[in-house]
Amino acid sequence: MLLLGSDLIGYPILSLHMGREIARVTELIIDPESLKIVAFRASGYEDGDILTTDDIREFSNIGMIIDSGDVFANQGDVVRVDKISELRFDIIGLNVVTKKGTKLGKASNYMVNTNDFTVQQIVVQRPFFKAFNDPELWVGRSEIVEINDTQIIVKDEEAKIKQKVAEDFTPDFVNPFRKQPALQAQKKIPDELDTE
Repeated sequence: MLLLGSDLIGYPILSLHMGREIARVTELIIDPESLKIVAFRASGYEDGDILTTDDIREFSNIGMIIDSGDVFANQGDVVRVDKISELRFDIIGLNVVTKKGTKLGKASNYMVNTNDFTVQQIVVQRPFFKAFNDPELWVGRSEIVEINDTQIIVKDEEAKIKQKVAEDFTPDFVNPFRKQPALQAQKKIPDELDTE
């Protein structure tokens, strides 16, 4: 299932052992290198507030299902998650630019595949002047070249696409203001078929 990252905030966490909701997601902990959610910070459960994605048994439209509250950890319990959490990485608000430095806009959201919790696409809010024609741009993860503290750098495909369109363009219209040559002159008749 694909879900917007913003829709995961406040998502219920359900315990099979308790048979009910025991917590809700308050923060997504994303690894900037793999663009994968490694854990969720949650509120509502008193014995821990970190739920790793490995501990989620099933993800459904009613909530994330876990075995029991025992899978929750505290800050300092899972070293791998602590290191990523300390980075305080958030996709939303980062500038999205091409390799040539053209600013495409700012990341306003992202799409997550809930099967493996990877970020599949980034929603880019266009700058004011470009927003008239195209208010949002969706960038796939395969287009991302690099991520740093302030920017998401994507492949510079825009110029290539425009160039390809120009090369492939052959007008198939007739200019009504230009005098058209006779049909016979437009089509070259092969010599063997020309009987006159």
